[in-house]
Amino acid sequence: MNIPEKYKNQIDWLLKGDSSIRYQTLRDLVHADTIDIANERKRILNEGWGKLFLDLQEEKGTWSNAIYSPKWTSTFYTLMLLKRFGAPKNSSIEKACSILLEKGFYKDGGINYWKTWKQGETCVTDMLLAMLCHFEFEDDRIHRMVKFLIIDQMPDKGWNCEQSKGAKHSSFHTTISVSEGLWEYEKKYPNNSLTASIQQKQSEGIEFLLKHHLFKSSTSGKVFDPRMTKLSFPPRWHYDIIRCLDYFQEKKISKDDRMNDAIELLKKKQTAEGFWKLEHKFPAKIFFDMEKVGKESRWNTLRALRILNWWNN
Repeated sequence: MNIPEKYKNQIDWLLKGDSSIRYQTLRDLVHADTIDIANERKRILNEGWGKLFLDLQEEKGTWSNAIYSPKWTSTFYTLMLLKRFGAPKNSSIEKACSILLEKGFYKDGGINYWKTWKQGETCVTDMLLAMLCHFEFEDDRIHRMVKFLIIDQMPDKGWNCEQSKGAKHSSFHTTISVSEGLWEYEKKYPNNSLTASIQQKQSEGIEFLLKHHLFKSSTSGKVFDPRMTKLSFPPRWHYDIIRCLDYFQEKKISKDDRMNDAIELLKKKQTAEGFWKLEHKFPAKIFFDMEKVGKESRWNTLRALRILNWWNN
């Protein structure tokens, strides 16, 4: 393996972690052989955290006998976490994808898991879109979900799942989720009739985030929400600077001075030993802990290193 010397200590530590960490480290930092990367990805389903989650899946394909709630042990959020691991599809995951789509697809093209809700819900639509595309699930309704999100864009070029309740300004949370969902769709369907439109919509969403310097009010210039500056994993549906920058680096977008504050903040969070800590978790029931708040985090170290590797090259 060709391990970059400047990251050697961190990469050695990452490669001692879970198979999901090793897979993304080999892919994004070591740039290992394709076969080695593929073999490590397969291990996510058969060992470590990935296997623990799959062993908890019920025979009918759900987790906690639930679709969206309770957080974070429902089928929706468990599958989202497997997606963040980078897990490949298998028959168990395909069954869960099918359930989430069948139970939620609404007549307007969005996803709706609530009887009292009379329309598709933007955030669950974009997150499920990201999952379905990542796991290479095939269904024509996926294209209708994309059209729903395109139509749902707000005048300021971002998105907000509270728009139907009167919201007039886009949300950081919804905008990053839609952007990630459209990106997963673009990777799965790189050349179809929606390609130009979703590329434009992502560019507009990125510009919305850049206008806010990734975590600030566009009017006062002050930090919009201090929680956005804390490094969490998993992010669930929440926005923070490392989630946003990780999306930027994966897309390899053009660097912009309006990212500087977020990049400098990320650099300041590196410990003297060269790692990044888990600073925050979103409270709710979980199956098991992967990392402890206040301790060095392989997830955050992995993401920070690939962000800075992109930024510095």
